[in-house]
Amino acid sequence: MTGEMKNRSLLTAREREIFHLLVDDHTTKEIAGRLGISEKTVRNHISNTIQKLGVSGRAQAIVELLRLGELKLN
Repeated sequence: MTGEMKNRSLLTAREREIFHLLVDDHTTKEIAGRLGISEKTVRNHISNTIQKLGVSGRAQAIVELLRLGELKLN
């Protein structure tokens, strides 16, 4: 893997923000309120991430993001 690819994130800044909040046990509704976006937009970001990763749900997405180093636990 080239250095350029290594530094490129799989997630957008917004997707990362949403998954950090999910890991911190916030609901879709809480995330939407906190970020000033609709619940549907939050679900779309989560769905897009799940598709990118080729996994079948939020929990699997979180595990995969942790494995890939895209997400860290506090």
